[in-house]
Amino acid sequence: MVNKDDSRLTNQENYLGNEQVKLTRFTEEYAKTNHEHCCFCWAKFSEKKNDLHHGYVTKGGAVWICPECFDDFKEMFKLTVTLI
Repeated sequence: MVNKDDSRLTNQENYLGNEQVKLTRFTEEYAKTNHEHCCFCWAKFSEKKNDLHHGYVTKGGAVWICPECFDDFKEMFKLTVTLI
């Protein structure tokens, strides 16, 4: 369990609480941009070889979360995995 002093916490409660997310493969077509970042650790998602290719995303693709941060924060933010 992470604590509330974790350096990755930067006011995500203002936009992320109780969201439904789905595990998604990053594609530029889906994201409508050539890359995105995890809203917690800033890990980069893209189609490039050394970047992340899968992550959790909110409806509409606005917020991306890497698998590690999802595991760390899913309970704190009451994130639900769904088929959206």
